[in-house]
Amino acid sequence: MLLLLAFIIVLLFFGLGFALHFLWIIAAIFLFLWLVGYAVGRGESAGRHRFYRW
Repeated sequence: MLLLLAFIIVLLFFGLGFALHFLWIIAAIFLFLWLVGYAVGRGESAGRHRFYRW
């Protein structure tokens, strides 16, 4: 019984580690896209200091 509990805990930590690693990759991609959008937005409206138009 104790061995089964340890196995379940190991699987849980493995799954959480994979999910967190995947979320870090997604966050880095969104950061890159946001920075590209910010750079493109600055080129369109050089006089204004707002990125969002609302």
